Amino acid sequence: MTREGVAAVDRALTILDVFIDGGGSLTLTDISKRSGFYKSTTLRLAESLEKFGYLRRLEDGTYRLGPKPLYLGSLYQKHFRSADLVVPVLRKLVNELQEGASFFVREKDARVCLHRVDAPRSVRDSVHEGDSLPLRVGASGHVMLAFSGEAGAKYDTIRRALYEVSVGERDPEIGAVACPVFSIGQELAGVISVSGPKYRFSDDKVMQIIPILKQHAATLSETLGGRWPGADGPTQ
Repeated sequence: MTREGVAAVDRALTILDVFIDGGGSLTLTDISKRSGFYKSTTLRLAESLEKFGYLRRLEDGTYRLGPKPLYLGSLYQKHFRSADLVVPVLRKLVNELQEGASFFVREKDARVCLHRVDAPRSVRDSVHEGDSLPLRVGASGHVMLAFSGEAGAKYDTIRRALYEVSVGERDPEIGAVACPVFSIGQELAGVISVSGPKYRFSDDKVMQIIPILKQHAATLSETLGGRWPGADGPTQ
């Protein structure tokens, strides 16, 4: 593909990105302003995207997403295997922090360990894939509740901070730090956490863990089609 062709693809994808936060149908002027393209360029791209089903032009002249993105999304979900994406991130966390890393998902009133990579140390916490743990106890559970809409000052703080720390809460000998992971539509995909013996989770160590864990949570969120909250504030 020529450089001009690559540029055209980039512009077309930029047009589609405009609809991520578009909230529905958009006028050609809206799309042009949000994409930063001339109106004539926007019109040509919109017509091509409409031709292939990525956009649909409504009777009032506005545009909305067409059926093709939904079809591609269904293919993605059909072939999606979370282990392929999550486990490599957990391995990186373990390599960097030398503590166990887990990925939890919510199952009714519990949190289930979907993926786990143990620390390469003889003294470590005991968490296994498939373990069902309390939802209202422990860093991962609190993060899960916070980003599932739980009310209260504690959960407001977690939503702002984008992490939670627990030391000796679920298990008197275990410490943990957890962050949310988001997927398409800013849905909570799960919670990623680092955990280990309490004596290794001093305040200084926790302060070292937090930025590293946030970085990997942000990367995994982007991989899963989500967006890590930034200047726009915390995701609710």
